[in-house]
Amino acid sequence: MKYFRQLVFTLLVLFAFNSCKEEVKAKEEVLRPVNFQVVGTSDAQKIRSFSGVARAGDEIELSFRSNGIITELNVAVGQKVKKGDLIAKLDNVQANLAYEQSVSALNSANSAMKTAKSAMDRVKSLYESGSQSLSDYETAKNNYQSALDQYESARRNKSIQQSQISYGYIKAPKDGTIASRPGTLNANVSAGQVIAVLNAGEQINIMVGLPENVINKVQSGMEVDISLSSLGESFKGSVLEVSPVVDSNSSTYPIKIDIVTPTTAVKPGMAANVTFNFGSGEEANDDTLVVPVKAVGEDGGGNFVFIIETEDDKVGTVKRQTIEVGELTSDGFKINSGLNGGEKIATAGLQTLLDGQKVRLQ
Repeated sequence: MKYFRQLVFTLLVLFAFNSCKEEVKAKEEVLRPVNFQVVGTSDAQKIRSFSGVARAGDEIELSFRSNGIITELNVAVGQKVKKGDLIAKLDNVQANLAYEQSVSALNSANSAMKTAKSAMDRVKSLYESGSQSLSDYETAKNNYQSALDQYESARRNKSIQQSQISYGYIKAPKDGTIASRPGTLNANVSAGQVIAVLNAGEQINIMVGLPENVINKVQSGMEVDISLSSLGESFKGSVLEVSPVVDSNSSTYPIKIDIVTPTTAVKPGMAANVTFNFGSGEEANDDTLVVPVKAVGEDGGGNFVFIIETEDDKVGTVKRQTIEVGELTSDGFKINSGLNGGEKIATAGLQTLLDGQKVRLQ
């Protein structure tokens, strides 16, 4: 009986070990990710599309210029407002207190100035009659000048404190619609904190970020094609502004595009696809195939590329294809033979690819 138990235990251990080996063998194959590009003509390589988003032509962020607690918030998202309408108000306790103190200081300075003026006039009369010395008269004049300076300082301070009270109010600078309202009633906010965003005017622009390798090809007035999938429509556009400074958040250069024929159907926030033709104005109808320099390898057999054969655009097999390259252009090598156009070719890591290797497209 003891021998039988040991035999069963040994068989179970062997079965578990074989199962683990099968699981290891059945482990999913790790595929090398590769970047690729579709082979196109010289003209096609100059046509590039980028994602953008619709923005109001005049988008204004509304904020207070002082700190405090919001006691009034009179707008909601989507609400239309007129120029001068009260948007929000702070408690203004500190500002009111400071203003009252400035008024009190101004009154005291005014009283001191009048007293110094009277003293100076009295000393002046006595000096002219010979009853006071020149030194006394000069001292009285200096005292009056000092009191006058203090009065002017108090008067300016009162004006500043009065402005501080107005900083506790937000009024609509233009007619428009409230696009968002981050602020909440009774919230303690700081100066410059956005309380609401106002979309002023009816004009809608498209904002798109372009990478550094194409930004120098874009100029104000350049015509583009705009498509909005949510509307199923396309529009003509014109470049309004080209930022010379990269956006630190996206590492791209912001471009503002005007919709040539605007429509109320386009709303702020809608996703857009903007197509640029960087070949316009250059030699047209160039149907020569062009591939990037980084996609072309060279060995003893000549120049070659790796074509990726795939059915689902996710997993494919690389195939070494010998090519004959021609002129080197700013877009890459012109192809004399070896490619027909439309093939997917690997654009990075050619040294580590093997003919027939399975890869993952990305």
